[in-house]
Amino acid sequence: MRLSLGSDHAGFALKEQVKAYLQHKGYEVTDVGTTSEDSVDYPDYAEQVGKAVAADEADFGVLVCGSGLGMAIAANKVPGVRAVQLMDTEMAKMSRMHNDANVVTLAGRYTEPEKAEAILDMFLTTPFEGGRHQLRVDKITAIEHENEQ
Repeated sequence: MRLSLGSDHAGFALKEQVKAYLQHKGYEVTDVGTTSEDSVDYPDYAEQVGKAVAADEADFGVLVCGSGLGMAIAANKVPGVRAVQLMDTEMAKMSRMHNDANVVTLAGRYTEPEKAEAILDMFLTTPFEGGRHQLRVDKITAIEHENEQ
């Protein structure tokens, strides 16, 4: 499985820990940055990861900022991205089963590495249920296309 990974300065430490964990688990991880705790703008990394997922260059995206919120907002501006900010495994499961989420954002300031690992394990291994949920995801896609013009 191919993952695109990015963070801002506030998420850098957790991103590095998550990257090592995901690589150890055998995932192919492309890290788009940042490369330090020097201040950067999170939308730049959210856009790169979002575009990689939307272009099918990555199966999923993982983003980390201080709260995970800004990254989710920015990533969701990329057509085809369904980014969710996750703080627990149950939401990770539901976001995949019902929403076919394809980008997860994590809160570097509020999420311990072990919890982040559990969230990612659930997110990356839970399949989309399809069925009635596919109809709803299709409606989200239709909204994106209406607003592209």
